[in-house]
Amino acid sequence: MVRLLARAILMLLFVQQQSFAQQKILKEAVERAEKQGFSGVILVAEDGKILFEKAMGMRAYEDRVLLHQDDIFELASLSKQFTAMMVMISKEKGLLDIDDQLSDYIDIPYPGISIRNLLTHTSGLPDYQTIMDKYWDKTKIAGNPEILEYLRKYAPPKYFEPGDRYDYSNTGYVLLASVVEKVTNRDFVELSKEWIFEPLGMESTAIRTPAEKAHLPTFAAGHLTDKKGNYVNANKFKDSDYTIWLGNRKGPGRVSSTVGDLLLWDQALYTEKLISKELLEEAFSPFKLNNETRSYYGFGWEIEPKSPFGKMVKHTGDNPGYQTIIARYIEENKTIIILNNNTHPDMMRLVEAATLSLGKW
Repeated sequence: MVRLLARAILMLLFVQQQSFAQQKILKEAVERAEKQGFSGVILVAEDGKILFEKAMGMRAYEDRVLLHQDDIFELASLSKQFTAMMVMISKEKGLLDIDDQLSDYIDIPYPGISIRNLLTHTSGLPDYQTIMDKYWDKTKIAGNPEILEYLRKYAPPKYFEPGDRYDYSNTGYVLLASVVEKVTNRDFVELSKEWIFEPLGMESTAIRTPAEKAHLPTFAAGHLTDKKGNYVNANKFKDSDYTIWLGNRKGPGRVSSTVGDLLLWDQALYTEKLISKELLEEAFSPFKLNNETRSYYGFGWEIEPKSPFGKMVKHTGDNPGYQTIIARYIEENKTIIILNNNTHPDMMRLVEAATLSLGKW
C-alpha cells in the first residue's frame, strides 16, 4: 500500500513538472518575442477559461502608445469565418441552400458555381483585386457592386472548372456577402452586427470603415518597417493603398475585433446559439473534389483532422502590418488566438509554443 502511494505521488510530481515545463516553453517564447520586438496580443484558453493572456508592443509606435489586451485589431481573412456564418444563418432561415447555384442570385459570367464552391474556395473564379487594380479609378472607393460590375465588364477567364481543385479566393467571399445581401435585402455590415456580434456580446467587433477605425482610441494600427528599420503606420506604404480604394468591400475581410471577443465567438461555436450543430459539423468537414480527393477547407475554416489534440480548425489573416490566427482544437475545447500588428517573424513560433503549452496546465 505504501509503495503504491509512493508511486502515485511520484507520478503526480512528474505530471506537475511536465506541466510546468510546458508552461515555461510558452512563457519563454513570449519573453523572447517581446525582447525581439513582437507587437500583439496572445490568448490561450481551455473550455473557455483563459490560461494565458498577454499584450506586448505598441498600439501606435509613432505616438509610443502601449498595447492593451482589449485593443482592437484588423482581422484580415479571419473575417471569412463570419461571412461563412452569415451564409449558414441564411440557410437556416430558409433563404438559400448551400448547393444552390450562384447564378440563382447573382448575374455573373461564370456558370456552374455553387455556394458550396464559394465557401470552400473551389470555384475557380479569377482574382477580383487584379481586375480592380488594373481598371478602377483609385480616387474613388469601390465596394461589392463595383467589383461585380467590373467582373461582368471585363470577364477574365476562370482558373479551372468548379470543384476541380482548391484555390484560395477572396473573390468567392465577396460574392458570398453579395448573396446574403440579395436574399435578405439588407446591408451585410448591419446584418452581421444583428445576427452575430450583438447576440454573442462581441461589443468590440464590427465591420468598420477606415474613418471609423481612425477614430477608435483602442484601435491597434498595423505597422511595417521603413528603410531605416523603424516601425511606421502601414497606411503610409503604397502596398496598403488597396485598403482605401477597396474600402467598401464586404465578405473577404474588414472585420476588426479583440482576443476577448474572439474567445466569445470560439465558445459560441460549441453551442447552437447561431446555427444547428449539424450544419456547423458540415462547416468543419472537408470538400470532395471532382476527382474524389479531399480538400481540407470547410466553410470559412482550414481543417486539420489529426492535430496533437484531435481535430483542429483554424484560420489565418494577413493585411499590411497585420498577422492574425485563431486555432481551435475542437475535440478538447482548446483555443489559441494571436493578433499581431507589426508583421513579426516570431508569430508562428508563438503559435507552436502555445500549442505545446496546452498539454497540461
